[in-house]
Amino acid sequence: MADQRASGQRFRVLNVVDDFTRECLVMHVGTSITGHDVVRSLEAVVRFRGAPQAITTDNGPEFAGKALDLWTHDRGITHTFIRPGKPVENAYIESFNGRVRDECFNLHWFQSLDQARLILTAWRQDDNDVRPHTSLGGRTPNEFARLELAG
Repeated sequence: MADQRASGQRFRVLNVVDDFTRECLVMHVGTSITGHDVVRSLEAVVRFRGAPQAITTDNGPEFAGKALDLWTHDRGITHTFIRPGKPVENAYIESFNGRVRDECFNLHWFQSLDQARLILTAWRQDDNDVRPHTSLGGRTPNEFARLELAG
């Protein structure tokens, strides 16, 4: 997703969300997002969570390039692309991105990337640890993950 700072400089945010637990595992903020940024973010997830069986992305250049293709292939991870113009095929992340926009981007006029990172990190922690999700039976994503992934 993309927004702009108070200076007018655009920035991007890569959100990595587990569609089972609804945990936001990564919010990577940068002036641009490359395939290598995506791979680095996913490597961080693998270190603390293990490799996923599959990932689903849109067709953005950061997802459609060689870096992510090689990374998923080397690890036996299925990479599925949604069909162009069909964001409903990735409805949860679209809904998640809408909440980020409504609750962060629309409320803050970021002065710097560091400020954006700070506010987005606090929002992510609140969403994962404090806010109950009706789709998870009123549990937070981290609570749901602890219960479901432990047993």
